Amino acid sequence: MLMFILRRLMQTIPVIIGVTFVVFFIMQLVPGDPAVLLAGEGASKETIEALREQLGLNRPLFLQYFDYLINVFRGDFGVSLKNNQPVLDEILVRLPITIELAFFSIIITIVLGVAAGIISAIKPYSFTDTTVMLVALLGISLPSFWFGLMMMYFFSVKLQILPVAGWDSILHVILPSLTLGAGGAAIVARMTRSSMLEVIRQDYIRTARAKGLRERVIVYKHALRNALIPVITVVGLQFGALLGGTVLVESIFAINGLGRMIVDSIRMRDLPMVQGGVLVASLVFVVVNLSVDVLYRIFNKRIELN
Repeated sequence: MLMFILRRLMQTIPVIIGVTFVVFFIMQLVPGDPAVLLAGEGASKETIEALREQLGLNRPLFLQYFDYLINVFRGDFGVSLKNNQPVLDEILVRLPITIELAFFSIIITIVLGVAAGIISAIKPYSFTDTTVMLVALLGISLPSFWFGLMMMYFFSVKLQILPVAGWDSILHVILPSLTLGAGGAAIVARMTRSSMLEVIRQDYIRTARAKGLRERVIVYKHALRNALIPVITVVGLQFGALLGGTVLVESIFAINGLGRMIVDSIRMRDLPMVQGGVLVASLVFVVVNLSVDVLYRIFNKRIELN
């Protein structure tokens, strides 16, 4: 297990390089000059050129990228062009908020999704099964930003029982987490149902029933454990999707997390901040994928980790 984790950590190095390369050169295609944005529209050409030279923007792109890559591996993400503060310091302030949002959202995804999938699988093709799957289909189809705005309107504006925006108390967590977690719960519910139905039809489940074991023991101890393998994969992928979804949700609910920071930095063409934010989000996703692979082994000892 330890060697597997070490190998996977080594594989993150080309991932980091690839992410930095793609983000760096895509940001060069964004209209606007950071020097002009910092100096102001009325600044003279001499001032702008001096600022470009100070920031190193007049150097060849590949040299800029090479220097940035070396600094990243040193732990130096650069300085924000917007507020002249270290990028890493800003990320370390914003990242815990985004991770909290993603964590609460994934809990909602797992609890609602797995519970709904089990209920549907226990009574397949019944009215309950049909109702749950229709709700799941609706959850997949609805855009998360629209769902968030509707919940904000209903619970915050009409009923006035939940705060509209911010991230100051447990009440502020509810609407953003539901907005992010609802779509994922629908996907997990459908996967759990499909996987449970396949496992329930296996011979060892029939044998367990023939031995007179209680249905609850059969479902939760024997069937669910084996049915969770593909579900874990989906949950891991959903966590990555949640990190991407925080960009919209944090903007809608005015949450000062990593996603909102990236959006604001793109508007300001703050290249170091965008690159640092995307890189850290990618690293979190890599860690989640590694955790999913380890969970495979925990839930099924027959799986070999290569």
